[in-house]
Amino acid sequence: QVQVVESGGGLVHPGGSLRLSCATSGIIFARYTMGWHRQAPGKQRELVALINGTGDNTNYRDSVKGRFTISRDNTMNTVYLQMNNLKPEDTAVYYCNPLGLNSWGQGTQVTVSS
Repeated sequence: QVQVVESGGGLVHPGGSLRLSCATSGIIFARYTMGWHRQAPGKQRELVALINGTGDNTNYRDSVKGRFTISRDNTMNTVYLQMNNLKPEDTAVYYCNPLGLNSWGQGTQVTVSS
């Protein structure tokens, strides 16, 4: 049984930073590309960042390039999303997901507001 648990969200001012974590179990973690996604109120879920199994290849949506960094620790079965210079438009529920599996956690709320 695959489990995904996101954490680390919160309320920050514009320009602030947060680090999200996503712990997984029930999969051979290092074999999976992992993705961070987000869903804002009234909008569709969108892909934010991807990282391959070995952690040496990453991809980002244009709006977060240069501000967000995805990383992973395969010894801890955990993927991270460091978010800097946060903007109000980054407000959303953030989810992580092993690419190709329909396994989702409860998400973690990120709110960027002054």
